Amino acid sequence: MSLLDIRNLSVAFGARKKPFRAVENVNLTVEHGEIVGIVGESGSGKSVTMMAMMGLLEKQGRVSADTLQFDGHDMLTLSARERRKIIGKDIAMIFQDPMSCLNPSYTVGRQIMEVLALHQGLKGAALRDRAIELMTLVEIPDPARRLEAYPHQLSGGMSQRVAIAMAIACKPKLLIADEPTTALDVTIQAQIMELLVNLQKTQGMALILITHDLAVVAEIAHKAVVMYAGQIAEVSAVPAIFRRPHHPYTQALLKSIPEHSKGTERLFTLPGIVPGQFDRPIGCLLAPRCPYVQQQCSAQRPELTVTDNYAVRCYFPLNASGQP
Repeated sequence: MSLLDIRNLSVAFGARKKPFRAVENVNLTVEHGEIVGIVGESGSGKSVTMMAMMGLLEKQGRVSADTLQFDGHDMLTLSARERRKIIGKDIAMIFQDPMSCLNPSYTVGRQIMEVLALHQGLKGAALRDRAIELMTLVEIPDPARRLEAYPHQLSGGMSQRVAIAMAIACKPKLLIADEPTTALDVTIQAQIMELLVNLQKTQGMALILITHDLAVVAEIAHKAVVMYAGQIAEVSAVPAIFRRPHHPYTQALLKSIPEHSKGTERLFTLPGIVPGQFDRPIGCLLAPRCPYVQQQCSAQRPELTVTDNYAVRCYFPLNASGQP
């Protein structure tokens, strides 16, 4: 049994008569100990998909799915109390901006210890010792003293390490890292990514990495999921997806990497923009921008076709030469 199994997940916002589907019919599986990279433009539904799975969008949006299972638990039927026993313990998430997820009114030590007290029932000296152990694990220097620091007294990199310590406090089975290095300097980004990979290996947890950085996915992920306009465009193993993309959008993402545009005046780009709430085409959502568009593409929306080696949402998948 897969650790995470999602079938036909959709998330709608706005009025019921004219809803905006930020996520549409997403299928995703994550195995125990697997690293999955989810890539795509801003607004493609990467973060919303994971937040919906965790039950964090109940007040903002409407979530529906055929299957939403984690480690044998049906996340659709769990009560709020039952879900709280899983979220933060077996499933944890690291958000983009560490300063937005740390409470400025409390010391970082208190915030780490709150997680431990809630999910593991630790008290007294054992609680403090475990908090120090976690801060040591994420390589925060002088952890005993840093327990008394407030978030504003820490750098961005240190704040992100505190957020990671909180996320791994209960040894989760699944860690979701939502662009964990976006707000950090380049040198710090590399340190945080190395830390996450080391923690994933030593603790044996599955890791979902939401990112714009294809190089990071190529280096650490076992599987890549490409999203476009709220849908999954392609799922394939790494590094196979980099050698032979099957969806035109995946191909365009890879072509946009600066190394592929050496000797040219401009980076490669697709014409047009991602469809919004009021301009979504009837057919394939990429059809207005796709260089290989055909009549069928504009008339009917394709389904995600699954093969032994990959899954692709396209009527005319690309062949080994990069053509449909």
